[in-house]
Amino acid sequence: MDSLTQIALGIAVAEICAGKQLKNKTFLYGAILGTLPDLDVVVGLFLDPVDGVMIHRGISHSLVLFLFLSPLFGWIISKTEKNKINILRATFLVFLCLFTHVLLDMFTSWGTQILWPLSDRFALKTIFVIDPFYTIPLLIALVMVWRTKDAFLRRKYVKRGLVISSSYLLLSCFIKLYALNKFEKALQKQGITYSEIIVKPTAFNIILWNANVSTPDDYLLGDYSLFDSEAISFTAYAKNAELELKLKGNSDFEKLKIISEGWYIISKKNESLYFNDLRFGLLNANPKQPQFAFSYQFIKTNSRLKAIEVPKEKRDGKLLLQKIFKRLKGN
Repeated sequence: MDSLTQIALGIAVAEICAGKQLKNKTFLYGAILGTLPDLDVVVGLFLDPVDGVMIHRGISHSLVLFLFLSPLFGWIISKTEKNKINILRATFLVFLCLFTHVLLDMFTSWGTQILWPLSDRFALKTIFVIDPFYTIPLLIALVMVWRTKDAFLRRKYVKRGLVISSSYLLLSCFIKLYALNKFEKALQKQGITYSEIIVKPTAFNIILWNANVSTPDDYLLGDYSLFDSEAISFTAYAKNAELELKLKGNSDFEKLKIISEGWYIISKKNESLYFNDLRFGLLNANPKQPQFAFSYQFIKTNSRLKAIEVPKEKRDGKLLLQKIFKRLKGN
């Protein structure tokens, strides 16, 4: 999730664990611990662009690392806040702030390597990386906490915020299952044979959902709004196996395949090859020249083809939001 949400969640968890002992200092410790796992983004700035993307939500989101860091940071907090909090409670605070960060990340579409050093990544794909309907209840609760010194009321406000935001998260799971059922029925009705399907929400909401469907020769992309009255339609994008052969053995290509969890197509434009990650949808839906939200262009260097992320412009985001808002209302 986005940094603001993780900060809010970290503070809320810190308040539940040690609000009585640390009072408003829970805002400091919760904010730091709530964003600590995402420091891998800063590390990625010093790496090759593809390597920087590949390490995101890797070791920094691992339970193994948390089990090591929690006693260490717990000891530091207990020593800093002498006579206020013991090392056991401080360790518990650290672990819960880190663990809830990763737990929330797992509900998004970007895989999280929570069991590192195992290579498996987990993504429930029920909520977008930024969703104000999840974040706002936490922020309101924290404003109320900041304004009061009464330990009972502070805990009450935080619990209420966490219950509302967590209920929204749970609701997203049920709505995803409902949307998945709609997509599966549409595919069956249209006589489409497929090997795999993933369903995920569009930006900032859990009303409009996208589906990626894998068939032998194509990927089918479709969307469904809870307010739709017409049948779901799918647009086919060729897998372009012949273009993929041109990148066989390229190290950046092999890494991007892992990052995209196999959901990608290779396209060609102006003699350049592009790697398009299908999991995050389209900026435009032109079948002849689609523009994907996450795309990498292969640039010729002295020794090899190197993948560089295609920059997104402000107008791209504006057009995407307009498209989502229009589809939210149904077809």
